[in-house]
Amino acid sequence: MKDESAFRLEPFVDYLSFERGLSDRTLSAYQRDLEKLLGFLETRNRRGPEAITSEDLRQFVFHLKESGLAPSSIRRALSSVRGYFAFLLEEGVLETDPSERLESPRAWRKLPEVLSVEEIQRIIEAPDPDHPMYWRDRGILEVLYATGMRVSELVDLRVGDVDLPGGICTVFGKGSKERLVPLGGPARTSVERYLLQVRTGLDAGRGEGKVFLNHRGRPLSRASVWEIVKKYAAKAGVEGKVSPHTFRHSFATHLLEGGADLAAVQELLGHADISTTQIYTHVDREYLTEVHRTFHPRA
Repeated sequence: MKDESAFRLEPFVDYLSFERGLSDRTLSAYQRDLEKLLGFLETRNRRGPEAITSEDLRQFVFHLKESGLAPSSIRRALSSVRGYFAFLLEEGVLETDPSERLESPRAWRKLPEVLSVEEIQRIIEAPDPDHPMYWRDRGILEVLYATGMRVSELVDLRVGDVDLPGGICTVFGKGSKERLVPLGGPARTSVERYLLQVRTGLDAGRGEGKVFLNHRGRPLSRASVWEIVKKYAAKAGVEGKVSPHTFRHSFATHLLEGGADLAAVQELLGHADISTTQIYTHVDREYLTEVHRTFHPRA
């Protein structure tokens, strides 16, 4: 760093040593962490602590993560950063703390597994058209991807909840919260053919009004839907752990990649809090980063 004095790094280290009595080893760790921060800030043309913003610090965290630093090392670095800004506030150098809302790695959610559009397509087309349950299984796969509904919502879906002419289904989510979700053309066609050609032959008064039934005419269980998805993913040659929730994650991510509004995706997923939906913006960020790295001539 060209001018550490402008950032008051030496007075901070003295404070840690003389007032807090930290060991030489701990002092060295603090100094290394802050030198990383100052080096990063130099690339953003920040010349003093008063110029540092919350966005600078968020980007610094992403920089540490992308450099391959372990979460424990990032936590330690953020502890150093928070201590540094607490010192600057105490000294009267700053009036606000830009690190106040900085997330630690322990608060990061694991990014969900997401399939490509092509992988989803292969799975949906994997059922055998000659199999008696073809339209049921095709309908399940189409509906999972078309609506992003949870597997529990899928198995609870009732015939009366599906408006085929309108292409809409009513979904009852967590806490019995009701939402309307469009089916789209392919899902509507598959469900319609299933209801007319398959379900009428399965239901013998034991279907409880549910849309998707097993071969005994009873409502399909969540475990059965998991097995159906797993079977066709394997048949399609899609590697990795694929579940109904993978379809939900892919649904949300593909919408955002296509330019959908975050609030609209929140409504379609049935999230009570938009912060839950924001996990998919991180997936989208990684996707965009990968696209840039792959295709930009100066990436």
